[in-house]
Amino acid sequence: MAAALYNNEILRLATAIPHQHRLEDPQASVERRSPVCGSRVTVDVRVDATGRIVALGQEVRACALGQASASLMAAHALGRSVDELVGARDTLTAFLAGDRDDPGDWPGLAIFVPARPYPARHASIRLAFEAVAEAASIAVSMSEPAA
Repeated sequence: MAAALYNNEILRLATAIPHQHRLEDPQASVERRSPVCGSRVTVDVRVDATGRIVALGQEVRACALGQASASLMAAHALGRSVDELVGARDTLTAFLAGDRDDPGDWPGLAIFVPARPYPARHASIRLAFEAVAEAASIAVSMSEPAA
C-alpha cells in the first residue's frame, strides 16, 4: 500500500507547496482538520470584484497525501471562481468515493487513483479543496453589497 500511495510524484508535490504562507489581510480564512489522522490545512483568500481568487495563502500540517493535494490546489486556484472551486471539491470527493471514474479537469488529481481503495486517506486529500471552496464562498458573500 505505502509504495503505491506515497510514490515519487506525491512526495515531490508534498515538498513543493505553493503559497505556503498565511495572508496578512485575508477576506476569509478556513481551517479544516481530518479527524482520522489529525492533518490540518488553513487557507486564506482574497477575491476580486468578480469573485475570483486573487490572493491565496495556506498553512499545511498534513501527511504527504494532504500536502500533495494542497500543492495541486494552490498551483491552480488563483483566478478561479467559487463555482469552479466548489465543483473541484465535489468532483474530487466523488472520484475518491468511487462515484466517478475520473477526477475532473483540475490538473493533477489523477495522482490520487491509488488512494481510492483507502477511505481513511480521503479526508486528508480533500482538506485543501474543502478549505479553499469555503473560504472563497465566505469572501464572496462578505464582499457583496448589503441589500
